[in-house]
Amino acid sequence: MYEFYSLILYFSLFISLFFEVFLLITYLEVKSEIDEEKRFAGPITFHPTTIIVPCYNEEKTIKATVNSILNLDYPHDKLSIILVDDGSTDRTLLELNKFKNYYNVRILAKENGGKHTAVNLALEHVETELVGCLDADSFVSPQALLAIVRHFGNPEVMAVTPSIKVHEPKNILQYIQSTEYKWSIFLRRMLGSLGALYVTPGPFSIFRTRVFRELGNYRYAHMTEDMEMAMRMQKHRYKIVNSHSAHVYTVTPDTLRGLVKQRARWSYGFLNNAFDYKEIFFNRKYGHFGMFIMPIATLSLFTSLIMVSRILFSFGSTTLKYFDRYQVAGLNWKLSSPSFDWYFINTGVLPLVVITALSLTLVILYLSVKLSDGKFRLSQGLFYYLFLYTFMAPLWLVKALFDTAFRRKVSWR
Repeated sequence: MYEFYSLILYFSLFISLFFEVFLLITYLEVKSEIDEEKRFAGPITFHPTTIIVPCYNEEKTIKATVNSILNLDYPHDKLSIILVDDGSTDRTLLELNKFKNYYNVRILAKENGGKHTAVNLALEHVETELVGCLDADSFVSPQALLAIVRHFGNPEVMAVTPSIKVHEPKNILQYIQSTEYKWSIFLRRMLGSLGALYVTPGPFSIFRTRVFRELGNYRYAHMTEDMEMAMRMQKHRYKIVNSHSAHVYTVTPDTLRGLVKQRARWSYGFLNNAFDYKEIFFNRKYGHFGMFIMPIATLSLFTSLIMVSRILFSFGSTTLKYFDRYQVAGLNWKLSSPSFDWYFINTGVLPLVVITALSLTLVILYLSVKLSDGKFRLSQGLFYYLFLYTFMAPLWLVKALFDTAFRRKVSWR
């Protein structure tokens, strides 16, 4: 049994190391491309664009969300906005009606049916070349749309995803998420270069409108329609890229319960959508996306749990050992200067692999913060993330695996 557990542990570490090295090699290959995107100042085509904002009980944030779109550095005669109230029970519709006199704003109202139904209703009224969605708890930076539309100069590009940051973190949980989102910015930029993005996030992913005309509208998709749409596009070989300089800010959960519920839904949606598109796995037709990224992303849900369980088991064993020592000999209050002897350094394979994996993780975190913020700086969120995130992730991973295994339905709110 011990040998079997060790085999799984080594396999999990190998997957982690492989993925980290894969990302770093990709970064080195596309670094010049990233630098060029930062310097890009050439002519730009202002494609007519529609932004859809689906709303359900968003009275507190919807005004700031719509104003952030109106303040985009983009010609207003090229920009249309469709606001959809999905049967809200608060004052959301009243807040939306404050914008009814804007010539480029259209307001729709319907019975509650879920986000995908609200977006699909708006898609019926879209007549522009490009279309995107912005969640009603998110806010775009003025330059975001300009950064995105530059990519549509390539006729092969069918969708562009933004870089999402946490809006005004206030507590430890949100500071942790702030660092996590910076890591995600790095990840999505690398996956975009590989043609392997598996999610087009709700906050400000922009599509060519023909994508929906040719592939159909959004589906329920286990409450993660943005994942399903990206996987559907990948299946049909539609190119998705990422613009790391298009910044969008989103409000994140401020309680552990809210965070676990959100992440469990994301993980549950990924697992179930991955199963729906299982024919992509290990299929050379889909390149890096099918051969590496989807299998590794799926395995990582399980390997993460294995490695965290190992850490918790080791911590528990050490605690029990010191407790037994206390029962036998009591507390030792004598102070002694620390000593060091190379003889006691563990040079086994496992410690070396763990140290290598941790070192690569720190390198990736450094590059993530630098890519997200333009420069690296230490922050409290970075320390919270390093020491607490590992122990939080199993909470939603276990729930997602349990819900998937027993076919339990998840809820958004």
